Amino acid sequence: QVQLVESGGGLVQPGGSLRLSCAASGSRFSIYAMAWYRQAPGKQRESVASITRSGGTNYADSVKGRFTISRDNAKNTVYLQMNSLKPEDTAVYYCTALPILSWGQGTQVTVSS
Repeated sequence: QVQLVESGGGLVQPGGSLRLSCAASGSRFSIYAMAWYRQAPGKQRESVASITRSGGTNYADSVKGRFTISRDNAKNTVYLQMNSLKPEDTAVYYCTALPILSWGQGTQVTVSS
């Protein structure tokens, strides 16, 4: 199994940028497609972006053109570069392996002035 730890969240102003990291402790990281999900207060957890083990990507319509998911298999790490952040991006962000969909602590992203 793969254990994932998210980091890089914080408070940022609207229009700002943030880069999230997800470090994997397991040894089979490279065989999994990976995804970032987020959950805002009072809302369901939703998929934000995903990346196949070969680098193909998909994005939710709400973040297309603003967010970029990437991975470094040598470092067992997946990233989410978030630009042009909006208040509605405020949520706890989680990374997960597909199709396992297990959840850790996540990292809080707050977009506010």
